Amino acid sequence: MDVKKIQLPLQTISLVLGFMVWVILSSLMPFIKEDITLTSLQLAWVTATPILFGSIMRIPVGYWTNRYGARKLFFISFLLLIGPIYWISYADSFIELIIGGLCLGIGGAVFSVGVTSLPKYYPKERHGFVNGIYGIGNLGTALTAFGAPVLANYYGWEATVRLYMVLLIIVIILNFFLGDRDEPKVRTSLLTQIKGVYKNEKLWILCLFYFITFGSFVAFSVYLPNFLVSHFDLQKVDAGLRTAGFIVLATAMRPVGGWLADRWNPFKILMVVFSGLTVAAVLLSFAPSIELYTVGCLLIAFCAGTGNGTIFKLVPLYFTKQAGIANGLISALGGIGGFFPPLILTLLFNLTGHYAIGFMALSQVALASLIIVMWMFYHEKLGLAQHIVEQMPQAIMITSPKGIIQSVNQPFTEITGYTSEEAVGQTPRILKSGIQSALFYKNMWMELNEKGYWQGEIKNRRKNGEVYTEWLTINAIKTDSGEVKCFAGIFSDITQHRAKDVI
Repeated sequence: MDVKKIQLPLQTISLVLGFMVWVILSSLMPFIKEDITLTSLQLAWVTATPILFGSIMRIPVGYWTNRYGARKLFFISFLLLIGPIYWISYADSFIELIIGGLCLGIGGAVFSVGVTSLPKYYPKERHGFVNGIYGIGNLGTALTAFGAPVLANYYGWEATVRLYMVLLIIVIILNFFLGDRDEPKVRTSLLTQIKGVYKNEKLWILCLFYFITFGSFVAFSVYLPNFLVSHFDLQKVDAGLRTAGFIVLATAMRPVGGWLADRWNPFKILMVVFSGLTVAAVLLSFAPSIELYTVGCLLIAFCAGTGNGTIFKLVPLYFTKQAGIANGLISALGGIGGFFPPLILTLLFNLTGHYAIGFMALSQVALASLIIVMWMFYHEKLGLAQHIVEQMPQAIMITSPKGIIQSVNQPFTEITGYTSEEAVGQTPRILKSGIQSALFYKNMWMELNEKGYWQGEIKNRRKNGEVYTEWLTINAIKTDSGEVKCFAGIFSDITQHRAKDVI
């Protein structure tokens, strides 16, 4: 058996179970609160506590995965979850639920394991899709949101919780025997990895994006079951089924988002994602009917799932050597993004009697993210253009429409003798040899204005006074409206070739 080929399905199954355990309390809360008296604020804390602890733990779990491998992390994590599951099944107070919920956070923390481990087995062009497939593990929240209430109707919520111990034991055995014992390890210290990424602005921007997309997914997953029962008077099983539908759609869109990011520019996809989240949040802020509320929630599921898959395509592109800590930080912020909204929405409802302000805040944060994505998109394009200029073997000179030199590359310096600091701000006249007549330049500019380009042989003068012959191509770079944005001159020194022709 090729152990490497089964890591994707094995780790995805492990994540499914991790997420199933992670949301036990929120999915069974309509049943639990019938036996344990909880205020609305206590209820919000019980459902949010696993999210907070699981999110924070994603940082060290990502690092430990790089250091010890996915096999050990899944094995130890699920072993540690058996005790809290048993504890919660006998809980009868708010404090006991909080303690148990704190430990359940381990189920959410294991998300960092796969996104750190799996890219080691696949080429970069498949990272988006692979991480998207692994993200199907989100389906675990749907299985618990729908299945746990159904089982609780027949067997009670306490017995339902204890059934998860059996599933944990099964997956522990699978990881012990099928996990990759020879996974490549990264021995760099945690502090060194943090120092290598914390000053990178792209890390914190990706953290913000995942805070919104995954945070929206987690927040709605834990918020919907109780909200649909209390606000729309739905039956518990019906609320669980609707929540499961939200989770299934978001989960299904995750690999789609990764697949799209592998084939098209991820920033364009994120523009669509944050535009959709803005519209959906505005719709929900008007406290619509159950039909319109469903539309808004499903749009959030569609965009959040797509965004989740797209963002983790960008992580290995920017952080090759620090993937573990970068994945941990980004996924931690995403989980924390799911911790605050239920608490804030509960607080706002207690103060105002509705949730409009909370949803409107989500729309504004999503809109701000859209603006940042657009800025990053055009910044990346400019960066790519500058990289191309720097890597070209021919000399390049970029001028403004008025002929002021804006940038040059290293081959320009090697041919002319002028450094970038000496050339930028000057005009191409610094190279003028005086050999060509005024009529030559008049015809050159006339052809350039008519055709948009000029190509030919010209004699120029280096910084040391030596005259040389160059083959020059000038292109007029225009905007969509036809206005000249700049001129790009590309040339090479052909002096020696001309000397050979003379001989």
